[in-house]
Amino acid sequence: MIRHHPDDALLLAHAAGTLGAGHRLLLEVHLEGCPHCQQRMGRLDALGGVLLESLAPAELAPDALERTLAAIDAPTAPQLQAAQGAKPDLPTAWPQAMAACSVSAWHWMGPGMYWNRVALPGAADANVFMLRIGAGRMLPRHTHSQSELTQVLYGAFDDGRSTFAAGDFDETDAGVRHQPVTNADGECICLASVEGKVLFEGWLARTMGALIGM
Repeated sequence: MIRHHPDDALLLAHAAGTLGAGHRLLLEVHLEGCPHCQQRMGRLDALGGVLLESLAPAELAPDALERTLAAIDAPTAPQLQAAQGAKPDLPTAWPQAMAACSVSAWHWMGPGMYWNRVALPGAADANVFMLRIGAGRMLPRHTHSQSELTQVLYGAFDDGRSTFAAGDFDETDAGVRHQPVTNADGECICLASVEGKVLFEGWLARTMGALIGM
């Protein structure tokens, strides 16, 4: 059962198309597996349609048709995935929302801890990565300069605020200082999008975070 969901502000920003590419991907991965948030998103989309109908007509840009046709002719997600090669193995199914992403191999970052980089088509500035943390391991204590979204893909962790299990979604910012610890009975794999920086405590953790791009 999914217990942690994105708040209304994030879903509204997604519906309005104002989220950055990395945060948008995290929302789409969560929505893919969460019927509750799919219903919420449907209501917000319907509300947005009503609001659009109340607006005065606007003139389209001169190249609007050309861009629309180009989008229709663009490669599909499976075609992009085939062109980019296979993704690293996971103990669970890959989210369909990530089909067009390219994902690097797992890189060692400490005993029982690995990370990889997720590249989004057309969004070179998106800071998205995955963490694969072994059973009972903990990340260094940290906070955030701006916003970090986390979607749990497999396993579970607890950071003192709550337990986040597969399917759960978390948003943290400068007001949250925490130290995620994975459950003792198995590894945890998370997808994360960071806007700003993860601010680790301790020089070793800060150095590692800088090397990873966190």
